[in-house]
Amino acid sequence: MKLNQEQQEMLDGKHGPGAALAMKVQFAIGECFDAPHMVPITNSHVALSNQESDLWFAEKMVGLGAKTRIHPTVNPGFCLSYFKEKKMVTDDYADHMRRTHEAHKALGCRLTYSCTPYMGTNIPMPGEVIAFSESSATPYVNSVWAARTNRESAQSALCASITGYVPLYGLLLDENRKGNILVQVKAKMTSDFSYNLLGYMGKKIGPGIPVFVGLGDYVSPEAHRNLGAELNTSGAYGMYHIVGVTPEAPTEKEAFGGKDPQRVVTITDEDLEKVLAEEITDPGGRKIDFALFGCPHSSAAEVQFITEMVAGKKLAVPLWIMTSDQTKKTCEKMGLLDVLRAAGGDVVEDTCSDQPCWHPLAGKVGVTESPKCAYYPRKRGLEFVIRDMKTCVEAALKGEVE
Repeated sequence: MKLNQEQQEMLDGKHGPGAALAMKVQFAIGECFDAPHMVPITNSHVALSNQESDLWFAEKMVGLGAKTRIHPTVNPGFCLSYFKEKKMVTDDYADHMRRTHEAHKALGCRLTYSCTPYMGTNIPMPGEVIAFSESSATPYVNSVWAARTNRESAQSALCASITGYVPLYGLLLDENRKGNILVQVKAKMTSDFSYNLLGYMGKKIGPGIPVFVGLGDYVSPEAHRNLGAELNTSGAYGMYHIVGVTPEAPTEKEAFGGKDPQRVVTITDEDLEKVLAEEITDPGGRKIDFALFGCPHSSAAEVQFITEMVAGKKLAVPLWIMTSDQTKKTCEKMGLLDVLRAAGGDVVEDTCSDQPCWHPLAGKVGVTESPKCAYYPRKRGLEFVIRDMKTCVEAALKGEVE
């Protein structure tokens, strides 16, 4: 891979040891993918996720004097003040979150702490070359906004933010953005929840770039979010097309670049019912201990929907909605938080479902509308029943899933 003068100077350490390490990592990635050279980026998102490896790498970069040239938005860890006040985290976990915050602050990141920056705080332009990590973010910015990013890791996205460059390969190239799987959707897509189930069909769809037909001419922002998030929970997808909806698929022919699909997959109501019954939930008819929404982060419209359902009532179990700080402030202005809290629920910002703040719920059964939310916290001992949002809220009011 050829480097220009500035990139070579970074690699040689003339811009400091932090930039040198970042460029070394990116040079290695470029060599792995036979990238001819690097290209500048104008935007980035780091899925820091408050994991051990994220903190180790970020603190190492701080120690080497690194600073971000492209100031990235970042994924959530957990809201330290909220969970400390609720006594839901140990001092060790709280210190880990504090160190994560301080390290990314020192690097110059924009501490938005949201996994859905593409819906508010970091929306790229069509054709813009960017470096995004986060499983729901990559397909959204590629597919819905027609920006260009590969499926970066938290570390490679941080390196790109420090150097301002990425290797030219993969989804940055026109020829690699064309679809190669035709997905005929014959199921009734009646709600945003249907797109959670459709996305969870990754095993049936198989590897590649799916081109969906049969979804109509409008797909909501929340449905796009759900589809991308679940595609990356059940498989590994950097991009998808919906014919007549997403920018690079005005027609089926253009979505496939004039080529025939490598295979055709048909999704029926029976497929969605089967995946719900066999892979991501249980039959219900049982008591629940809590309700958790917002994986990926809930929108203001979803907070409003839940709040209107519980207004003037009392929840039988605790209910949390995870959102961005921006969304929470919007809902507060709308008067939703007071109504929700009066019912026994709450909105918590800056928080992910796969975090130690939820350890007090280990061994308990929750209800959620998100297969992704049910999938990741399993290793922390949380169990979930999955239903559509309306059914979930009804269950939280009764304390039981029917």
